[in-house]
Amino acid sequence: MNIDLQYEFDRSSKKFRCPGCNKKRFVRYIDKRSGNYLPEQYGKCDREDNCGYFLDPYSNGYAKTILDQEKGLSIDNWKGLHQETGRKPKLKTTPVYIPAEIFKRTLLGYDKNIFVQNLLYHIPFPFQKKDIEKVISIYFLGTVPKTGATCFPFIDKNANVRAIQEKIFNATNHTDKSKKYHTSWIHSRLKHTEFRNEPMPDWLNAYTEQDKRVSCLFGEHLLSKYPNNHVALVEAPKTAIYGSLYFGLPERTTGSEDVIKNQVLIWLAVFNKSSFKFDKIKVLRGRNVIVFPDLSKEGNTFDEWNTKAQDFEKRLPGTRFNVSNLLEQLAPQSDKNDGNDIADYLIRLDWREFRKPSKTELRQCNESPKNEQSDESKNLAKINKNAKTKTVKSNEAIDFNVYREAESQKPIDALINITAYTDKAGKLYIPTPLSDTYTVYPNIESYNRRKCLPKFIRDSEINRDDFQSVFIDLKTLTINKND
Repeated sequence: MNIDLQYEFDRSSKKFRCPGCNKKRFVRYIDKRSGNYLPEQYGKCDREDNCGYFLDPYSNGYAKTILDQEKGLSIDNWKGLHQETGRKPKLKTTPVYIPAEIFKRTLLGYDKNIFVQNLLYHIPFPFQKKDIEKVISIYFLGTVPKTGATCFPFIDKNANVRAIQEKIFNATNHTDKSKKYHTSWIHSRLKHTEFRNEPMPDWLNAYTEQDKRVSCLFGEHLLSKYPNNHVALVEAPKTAIYGSLYFGLPERTTGSEDVIKNQVLIWLAVFNKSSFKFDKIKVLRGRNVIVFPDLSKEGNTFDEWNTKAQDFEKRLPGTRFNVSNLLEQLAPQSDKNDGNDIADYLIRLDWREFRKPSKTELRQCNESPKNEQSDESKNLAKINKNAKTKTVKSNEAIDFNVYREAESQKPIDALINITAYTDKAGKLYIPTPLSDTYTVYPNIESYNRRKCLPKFIRDSEINRDDFQSVFIDLKTLTINKND
């Protein structure tokens, strides 16, 4: 049997204690033929940013030894391999970055990007195309066309691409956990696909051996571009995108700087709960930072982040952290149990209501006293109403002039004619990016006026014989009944 196909990660949800960090976040290798686990040192810790332990059965000769054993060859080295501790090797501390040519390859395929397509057509209040194009441009969102996954690049203040997360979403823009690799990283995908049967390039070897990969904030590159704006800090990149779309994208200011423009929030993300650390946060020195922790069952995330924020404020002179307790006050216990975040509430509301904060609100946000709910957070209380190719070396900073087209081109202009359908009863069916699913509204008017939340239905459950085509006007995101 081909040893490359014999062992794989356990696909179940079972986790073991990691040999590197002792956390119960370890995914072990399994023998596909027998269904048995390999020795306990073989596997990968999913705390990639904090632990990074990974030992596969191919790199140290385990797989070859087993194959030799099956062929009746000498297996003198079996004992040593079986007892190997698998301790985390000494990792490199010099940062290694994603090369420019690898990064640029992700900046395409937006017609296949499930997350982007949902924002345009399959949420209660679809966004305007120009806003989607701008958020793609400023955050350099990308696509894995084969899976429809969204690429979230972590780009530091010096324009180095530290990591690129790849996430597959479902029709409601939540992580599609039915997919095997619903959350991954570009270096991991390349290692197991493009370079699976080929020698890995030097940059990829060096990149996987380093100590930390997700070592900057998502959106950190915006801090240099907008040096005077306040910051909103959340956990996940998706949440930062939602915040930008709802509260407005930052704009450049000129000589006589407009204070109001400067106070449009820059939305950044730390990556996950445990990534709210000083090493990442110190880049925010001198800023006013509003922090929005995710919900947790007992409020532990809020308590932990609030305590850390107070410590960060002491260590960063001129920096102020205001940890919002808005969700803690408003959310029902069921949402806390599910670990919802601010994006789960924003998506239910019309983004147009959030785009025009008054000058008074913005000024008061700047003057809000420490440890009190900020006026920007008070603005969020609206939630309560509805709450129930250039080649460069891997360590060379990206020259974003190379990607000027990412800000000037219309990456989704090709999506001009979006066809939807009505049946004899007048129900409206809009195909989702998923091939076998439709978004269903009671009628065209309910879609045009966003009078209700849509439902989702599988293709196998409907009869398309009496469908009639209608077209969505991308400028107004409405359907003309007379077309």
